[in-house]
Amino acid sequence: MQGTAADIIKQAMIDVDAWLAEGEFDALMVMQVHDELVFEVAEKQVETFIEQVQKRMQGAAELKVPLIVEAESGANWDEAH
Repeated sequence: MQGTAADIIKQAMIDVDAWLAEGEFDALMVMQVHDELVFEVAEKQVETFIEQVQKRMQGAAELKVPLIVEAESGANWDEAH
């Protein structure tokens, strides 16, 4: 199962990176930690960014069960948890 999870997060990273390259958001993918992606996003764009990145990450793999992505924001990683 861990291998599948790693493949899904890698696909999500590729998809999100391509989307970020379009330049619609003032945002950067900063790092990956296990099954999490960490971004720096302009504060005024956070809510819309979260909606869009969740949609893209949830579409990273076709599964028989829903792929649910939770997202939080904060001034730092600790606050976002």
